[in-house]
Amino acid sequence: MTPAAAHRPGTAAAWMLAAGLLFALMDAGMKWIANDYPPFQVAVLRSVSALPLVLLWIAMSGRAGTLLRVHWRLHLLRGLLGVAMMAGFVYGLARMPLSTAYAIVFVAPLMVTALAVPFLGEKVGPRRWAAIAVGLVGVLVVLRPTGEGVATLAGLAVVLAALSYAIAAITVRKLAMRDSPEAMVFWFLVLLGVFAGAVAVFDWHPLQRAHWPVIALIGVTGALGQVALTHAFRFGEASQIAPLEYAALVWVVLLDLLVWQALPDSMTWLGAAIIIASGLYLIRRERIVAGPRPPDAAQTPPP
Repeated sequence: MTPAAAHRPGTAAAWMLAAGLLFALMDAGMKWIANDYPPFQVAVLRSVSALPLVLLWIAMSGRAGTLLRVHWRLHLLRGLLGVAMMAGFVYGLARMPLSTAYAIVFVAPLMVTALAVPFLGEKVGPRRWAAIAVGLVGVLVVLRPTGEGVATLAGLAVVLAALSYAIAAITVRKLAMRDSPEAMVFWFLVLLGVFAGAVAVFDWHPLQRAHWPVIALIGVTGALGQVALTHAFRFGEASQIAPLEYAALVWVVLLDLLVWQALPDSMTWLGAAIIIASGLYLIRRERIVAGPRPPDAAQTPPP
């Protein structure tokens, strides 16, 4: 990739916002069917519906040869974490507004930073630890464990999903050192489908004809969202476009309002604000600690 292609912040921002919208639509689709199918079956449907487009993307890129030269143990671990992430998130989606689930999941980047210390040996200073602590306080505000909040099994399931996502992100950092993005996307979907299917087969519900368009929407938006995310990191620096991930909250609030006529309550808004503010501060601190980035450094889009 040329330096010119890697430094187009406006284009990168547009792709990142598009990725947020596409993933929000995918999650809305999963919420739409979450009450009719078990969480593990929804995870299988998410995997199977996206695989055809991912295979087409791999064929067009001419990178099919990279699919077998991979770190199998980390891929298997990531697949198991993906099942826990999807099952917990879908379970929560069936029982709470989409925007509330997103507010909780936004704590995942803070968890990634905390977990990078024991798993990757990275150093985290006191300011970033403070940001992590404040973000966790924001999660407690959303859950309200001592009040009439959403500190139920559903809320805890979404917290588990966020933790699984954070640990999976650590494996991605290691996998990205040797495996291709195509291999990481492909094997994640395959292993997600296999592992979730091994559980879902015991409680498989017949697919309703009315849900086929929704399942197709899940697959298309999930695959296109991945493409948009890849382009975002291709044209812009991670520290510049990562904050735009929080714009997804706008999309899910609109979807909640238009589709389910639901809006977050005041405490959820407050908790989300605390979590997002902590995340933005953490991104800023990590950029300061990392120092100036060489103008010709290559971008590595996360799968």
